[in-house]
Amino acid sequence: MSELTHLDSEGRPAMVDVSGKEVTLRTATARSIVWLPPEVMMHFREGEIVMKKGAVFQTAIIAGIMATKKTGELIPLCHPLSLENCSIVIDVVGDEAHIHCTTRITAKTGVEMEALTGASVAALTIYDMCKALSHEIVIRETKLVNKTGGKSDFVNGAKA
Repeated sequence: MSELTHLDSEGRPAMVDVSGKEVTLRTATARSIVWLPPEVMMHFREGEIVMKKGAVFQTAIIAGIMATKKTGELIPLCHPLSLENCSIVIDVVGDEAHIHCTTRITAKTGVEMEALTGASVAALTIYDMCKALSHEIVIRETKLVNKTGGKSDFVNGAKA
């Protein structure tokens, strides 16, 4: 059985000690899915939703990238990291926006929390920019799709 890594031997919250870990190339991809009601989809043209506030997906991509860089400030026990790369792609599949955030670093700790944060904030940005049209928008899921480079890889929802 696995132990919780963010508790010390006395059960108190603690940052994981990564000082003895190897530096490796680590990547992670997270996905958020946002359901967009017809009132929002009416504004979807040529791969983008344009509102008075601006281009929704382009703004969401920038917000998500900014969020990945702030993850260590937002999640109390995350290590502050200097990401080497972050990529966010938004595809519309039917009436859903599929957000994929991929992060990369050469370090002693992984970047899955950064990928999850980026995908989440991009989804929230879509909601924020489109809520004037409908409050029925639903952020359906945010999940880790894969991570590599640590002691246990995770690919397509399963340990590799």
